[in-house]
Amino acid sequence: MTNPISTRKHGDVLIILSNNPPVNALSAAVREGLVAAIEQAEADDGVNAVVIACEGQTFFAGADVAEFGTPKAFQQPMLPQVVDQIEACTKPVVAAIHGTALGGGLEVALSCHYRVADPTAKLGTPEVKLGLLPGAGGTQRLPRVAGVEKALRMCATGAPIGAREAQECGLVDRLVEGDLIQHAVAYAEEVKGVRPIRKASERQDRVENIDPSVFDEFLKANGRKFRGFDAPMKNIEAVRIATQKPYAEGVLDERKLFMELMSGGQAKAQQYFFFAERKAAKIDDIPEDTRPRDIKRVGVIGAGTMGGGISMNFLSAGIPVTIVEMGQEALDRGAGVMRKNYESSAARGRFTPEQVERAMGLLNPTLDFDALAECDLIIEAVYENMDVKKEVFGRLDKIAKPGAILASNTSYLNIDEIAASTSRPQDVVGLHFFSPANVMKLLEVVRGAKTAPDVLLTAMQLAKRIKKVAVVAGVCHGFIGNRMLMPRQVEAMKLLLEGATPEQVDRVHVEFGMPMGPFQMADLAGVDIGWHRDPNRIESLRDALCSIERWGQKKGAGFYDYDEKRRPSPSPVVQEIIEKFAAEKGVERREITDQEIVERTLYPMVNEGAKILEEGMAQRASDIDVVWVYGYGWPVYRGGPMHWADAEGLTKIVDGLKRQEERMKPDFSFSKLLLDKAADGSKFTRG
Repeated sequence: MTNPISTRKHGDVLIILSNNPPVNALSAAVREGLVAAIEQAEADDGVNAVVIACEGQTFFAGADVAEFGTPKAFQQPMLPQVVDQIEACTKPVVAAIHGTALGGGLEVALSCHYRVADPTAKLGTPEVKLGLLPGAGGTQRLPRVAGVEKALRMCATGAPIGAREAQECGLVDRLVEGDLIQHAVAYAEEVKGVRPIRKASERQDRVENIDPSVFDEFLKANGRKFRGFDAPMKNIEAVRIATQKPYAEGVLDERKLFMELMSGGQAKAQQYFFFAERKAAKIDDIPEDTRPRDIKRVGVIGAGTMGGGISMNFLSAGIPVTIVEMGQEALDRGAGVMRKNYESSAARGRFTPEQVERAMGLLNPTLDFDALAECDLIIEAVYENMDVKKEVFGRLDKIAKPGAILASNTSYLNIDEIAASTSRPQDVVGLHFFSPANVMKLLEVVRGAKTAPDVLLTAMQLAKRIKKVAVVAGVCHGFIGNRMLMPRQVEAMKLLLEGATPEQVDRVHVEFGMPMGPFQMADLAGVDIGWHRDPNRIESLRDALCSIERWGQKKGAGFYDYDEKRRPSPSPVVQEIIEKFAAEKGVERREITDQEIVERTLYPMVNEGAKILEEGMAQRASDIDVVWVYGYGWPVYRGGPMHWADAEGLTKIVDGLKRQEERMKPDFSFSKLLLDKAADGSKFTRG
């Protein structure tokens, strides 16, 4: 294997160059090469300064994920030894940063005595997203160089900063345009005689006399975002230590905190999910020579909330969109909402005004259905009704050009039945966007029985282009996400009749880590979604609420009462309806424990996920987890429902379901796959 680290001299400056494609990850060989190169610089009297740079598209972009869980990850020298050796060099070391300096890459840069960067570079400490903290002195050096507030934000949120912001806070010494290495060498020439050599670990000016309220205010501003997570809190603690202890003591505490996180369940879950997300993009069983279709223009039918949100994804990616509506008022309203959404994002700094105009300039709003004939992909986003959708696809079949992909944004309906209304079922696919479609990252790509391999591949690759995380799903009611949601909702409703309250059920889910509980979610989405609209036909608790227009937040009343600021409170009216309904149904009310709520609402989701795998409706268990983390807010620190079940123990899940089986009938039946795995001690996931 070629040595990824090479050296060459430019006058009295030694250039240490890494070439470890694709992202110059800090593999065992790279770490070893860096130490050897620094030793070479020390031993050579003709060297008076050093530049560390990388070939390819980026500076060191972090640890080598291919080594995770292998002996190479622990092969000497470890990164803490590498960065200490760089910092201890008796000759000035300059980091030349381009692309991204992330995680261990930023720790290498911090151990250098000076840093120059391309203006487009990004610097960050994303370890928190893997349930960890920068464990090679990063939490101790970064606040000493960039300041405490910047270090807090970078370490605890994992959000990178741009090179200009890095220069403003002192993390980068100089921005250089043009030949980066040439400029870095020139900078090294400037500083080679400066003594004493500036070391991040020895700086105290930015961590002394820090007002403790900085930490309290940061926590107050971000507490909701960090709820349930261990890693952000440990990152904050580590940065606080940098303000309280000398570097030599601080790094020992940092290492202790790192090991606590590393051995915990959250880091395992978050690292499992890191790989799960990447696996989801792979389609297991299509021919290797399959080539995607060319998508130059997209058509969207329906300019409502979903149609507009879907369109924005493509416009933001620079893909022209033709959007069709039946009436001018609806078309104008839809285009107006899209512009308003873009302008709102621009006000928050996510887009420039020029980008907004560029995106809206790619939109062609029209009442002419035939204008879709020029589109390479047409997405139907109309009312969730099979007859309506079949009529739309029948019309599309007559006007769409040969080879155009026809997609439905259905949440539940049978893609094969929709495809059968065309003469080209091989061109039909489901694209289930989640609301709001311009924000939510998940896209379920529903593969019909006759969907062509190149159609499926195109959909998956296009998802990446519009910055979605796509998962392949099979044709079944609700696909992956909504299918697993249904047993949870069914049992949650039954629990209300049996003695639980909406606030108790929701509290259990929020304490578990969900952003909201089943009834908070129903009120937000609209209790009336899918309701039959006959106030005299009351067959369920939901019918009873809908019949008196308790439709959720939009009406100021649903399962909860809402004030003018949409703040919820328990509703005596709803409690009365629940008790009356229970009496009419002959349901005996009793005290419900939190544990029963978990066993009745979360355990059945695992069982349904197992059925989805049994039936081949998901390619792999980790895909189910990706759906639930990105589509429904399942806490990533629990890895997704299938990983969580493995971590809890499948025997525990089965035992809990058996305890509740009688109460859940006739809505529940066991998955054979779940029973088999519990019996033989195997798992759904490898995380």
